[in-house]
Amino acid sequence: MVNSGLKSRKVSFRIPYYTQWGQNVLICGSDRLLGSWNVKKGLLLKPSHQGEELIWSGSIPVPPGYQSEYSYYVVDDRRNILRWEVGKKRKLLLPDGFQDGQSLELHDLWQAHATPISKGNADVDELYLSQGSIENNLSHLRKTGSDNIPFRSAFKDVIFRTSWSLGGERPLEITQNKLDQDGSVNLQFRICCPYLEEGTSIYVLGSSLNLGQWKIQDGLKLAYAGDSLWQAACVMGKDDFPLKYKYCKHSKAGTSVECGASREISVDVTIGESKFVVLSDGLMREMPWRGAGVSIPMFSVRSEADLGVGEFLDLKLLVDWAVESGFHLVQLLPINDTSVNCMWWDSYPYSSLSVFALHPLYLRVEAISANIPEDIKQEIREARVQLDKKDVDYEACMATKLSIAKKIFAREKETILNSKSFQEFFSENQEWLKPYAAFCFLRNFFETSERSQWGRFSEFSKEKLEKLLSKESLHYEVVSFYYYIQFHLHLQLSEAAEYARKKGVVLKGDLPIGVDRNSVDTWVYPNLFRMNTSTGAPPDYFDKNGQNWGFPTYNWEEMSKDNYGWWRARLTQMGKYFTAYRIDHILGFFRIWELPEHAMTGLCGKFRPSIPISQEELESEGLWDFNRLTHPYIGQDLLQEKFGASWTIIASTFLNEYQKGFYEFKDKCNTEKKIASALKSVLETSMLVESEVKLRRKLFDLLQNVALINDPEDPRKFYPRFNVEDTTSFMDLDQHSQNVLKRLYYDYYFHRQEGLWRDNAFKTLPVLLNSSDMLACGEDLGLIPSCVHPVMQELGLVGLRIQRMPSEPDLEFDIPSQYNYMTVCAPSCHDCSTLRAWWEEDEERRHRFFQAVMGSDELPPDQCTPEIVHFVLRQHVEAPSMWSIFPLQDLLALKEDYTTRPAVEETINDPTNPKHYWRYRVHVTMESLLNDKDLTKTIKDLVHGSGRFYPQKDLESGHTIGEGSAKLQLQSEHPSQTQKNGLSNK
Repeated sequence: MVNSGLKSRKVSFRIPYYTQWGQNVLICGSDRLLGSWNVKKGLLLKPSHQGEELIWSGSIPVPPGYQSEYSYYVVDDRRNILRWEVGKKRKLLLPDGFQDGQSLELHDLWQAHATPISKGNADVDELYLSQGSIENNLSHLRKTGSDNIPFRSAFKDVIFRTSWSLGGERPLEITQNKLDQDGSVNLQFRICCPYLEEGTSIYVLGSSLNLGQWKIQDGLKLAYAGDSLWQAACVMGKDDFPLKYKYCKHSKAGTSVECGASREISVDVTIGESKFVVLSDGLMREMPWRGAGVSIPMFSVRSEADLGVGEFLDLKLLVDWAVESGFHLVQLLPINDTSVNCMWWDSYPYSSLSVFALHPLYLRVEAISANIPEDIKQEIREARVQLDKKDVDYEACMATKLSIAKKIFAREKETILNSKSFQEFFSENQEWLKPYAAFCFLRNFFETSERSQWGRFSEFSKEKLEKLLSKESLHYEVVSFYYYIQFHLHLQLSEAAEYARKKGVVLKGDLPIGVDRNSVDTWVYPNLFRMNTSTGAPPDYFDKNGQNWGFPTYNWEEMSKDNYGWWRARLTQMGKYFTAYRIDHILGFFRIWELPEHAMTGLCGKFRPSIPISQEELESEGLWDFNRLTHPYIGQDLLQEKFGASWTIIASTFLNEYQKGFYEFKDKCNTEKKIASALKSVLETSMLVESEVKLRRKLFDLLQNVALINDPEDPRKFYPRFNVEDTTSFMDLDQHSQNVLKRLYYDYYFHRQEGLWRDNAFKTLPVLLNSSDMLACGEDLGLIPSCVHPVMQELGLVGLRIQRMPSEPDLEFDIPSQYNYMTVCAPSCHDCSTLRAWWEEDEERRHRFFQAVMGSDELPPDQCTPEIVHFVLRQHVEAPSMWSIFPLQDLLALKEDYTTRPAVEETINDPTNPKHYWRYRVHVTMESLLNDKDLTKTIKDLVHGSGRFYPQKDLESGHTIGEGSAKLQLQSEHPSQTQKNGLSNK
């Protein structure tokens, strides 16, 4: 029987949230009235339109003293979870003395993402307002709800580090003000403010007498409640509504009122009723915080102390240079161990041997002991000279460092391995560290990472692992060496990371989308991977034939069984060192481009997951000849066109003529890998004169000349080949078949998958984001489905914008002044040529850029001069993007002294070459850059003049704190005018 008292006390929930057809919003909480965290039993809310907003509301009767935690969820009609809020669980507490006949209304905002705020510099605010983006950003915030990004470690622990004590905190509760008349409302205001300078108070001002009628001296002062939340309550009468109000900061320096339109609330009050209303108003609306940073791979950094390659302790110099240049962020490429092949191929930083282990390449051997004997010190000094080359000699650096480290290890292994600090490290990391050490030992013992060659160790088992790693084992000293190396890498990176935090610099890491096929992770967790497949990317800006990265795709269904524990562990490990990270190929969390294991290129793949074209669908459209559509269409005309007089040799060697004038590949060469292998043998004895690379490409073209790709797991399912209209297989079809295939092609690639991919992302990405408090940025370049940006926006993921790879299909060059705030903008990145190299390699595009973007009708110079670099960098630093992050090479191009090296040598990666050697080294040491005051001043002036915030030294503490430019010189032009005014604006 239900207690009748439950009927007299009511709690109501209200939240604005935009949903799609078939979606609902519900509340689920810790108490049984809210489902006991069982979403199927949660409180389903009802929608209603209020102006332009869609409001979801509902209520429950509660007993005295009721309390619960709760969160909002979006579900489908069967209450399957589609998405949920980020951040901490909400707390529901009843007011003291909550009586019969009273009600509590909770006005919430969806906890999604945030705009990190500025610190109130008036000059910066004026400039940013002139850029015309603030209203759009604030409007977006009002729709998406309360904010989470300021509580990511990049801001909370680095940029907005609290340097003063807020005094006594009190729990977040509903304060009791006496309701002494019918129709009165106890209105509680709650606002989040993650940064507040000492001596500053927060007030709420409004149209009511109780809120000072907009006068600060009579406003309502808020008290600190912990977790960056401020609150205060007052009693309102029914005549005070509708109420308009705003929050503001007040100090001796003055008052700053939050941006945007006034907030507004209406409360329905009936005679004889009194209410408590809690306004959870999200983040105080201030000018969006904007910062700048530098990106460079760890291996590319050069210092006077390194051994031929950048080392973790060099990051301290890089951080110092970043601060001097006005940067708040240093971005690296992946730093995990990639030592799969024990040769230069391992220079590829995205092919992880272990997603947890750090790369020995970045160890400073000189720093692993305070008691290195003189003979080893001399060896280090000699190695430093020998390895100080133009580019990284990967193999020599690795061999030298491991050799020296083993000599030091032999002297101090017992002392270190028995130390308290090592024991703590080992205990915390043994779950990944022990399999990693065993894998390294077995790789070296069997001279291969291909575990099928490891005999009884080819399949992982914990029993075999423990026996191999036992202290009584003959191999213990060898495996413990890998513990030792990882321990010192951890110490050195931790030292550099802490140094960056204290200097107010965000250290940003990189989360690779894949792992090597022969890795520790695929050995220990083979069920998490689809080992008969490869990952890649369809044709795009980087490569017209697509990319094949060689990684196995993920078994997401298996990963979901423990709520993606492997991913959560990865993010937890990264969070020990980094306060921000880049999600490599974020599209892979929506769908991945999956290729068969026997493929070498990335062209003939399919998306996983995706909705294929069924055989019934094709038959209903009048397409029946599936052999013709799915097998390479090779006619004699095509052979003669591609191979000329050599076509008969090619035909007899690789093909069978199955009917007059038409050919098919022989079984021994009917895949790309088979073709590549057979071609090597043929070229040893044949008279073919073309190069192996050209012949292989032409043979691949024949193999890829199909209209449809058959699903290898279901013969009744099909996928259209990418760019099918470019194939002769398609061109030689009748008009009806062409029309059908064209329609199905566009449906498959651009329409039918959107809902599936959106739902897939909402299953996986929130788990990543909630696994750590790092700031997450997604690399969203390439063929972008329309669902990607809305999902990223809702989850608070910062996107990437590269000017010469526009996100809008009708643009040749992006316009930085029109970028969304939730982006990182950059003139180039590691996957494309540098600004200088791009300028020199594409004359026609250079002309168009000079005319359309820089506003000049003259012929552009052949070289990318410092003036041109300055113009492009200024465009980016003035953009509305949260971050402008510049490759170090592009920054060095600001000074002519640093442009003597051929520009092509500064490129980090060539995406078209799967065996590219990642070895670029900056040609100047960090020590020299720190002493180059001209360059740092040029860069700092760019940052300061843009209205971006920069680290400024606190002379008393010796630390650096984020500050707006106090000496900002305002520009007279709107930033978008810069494109019209050309170089004269510099």
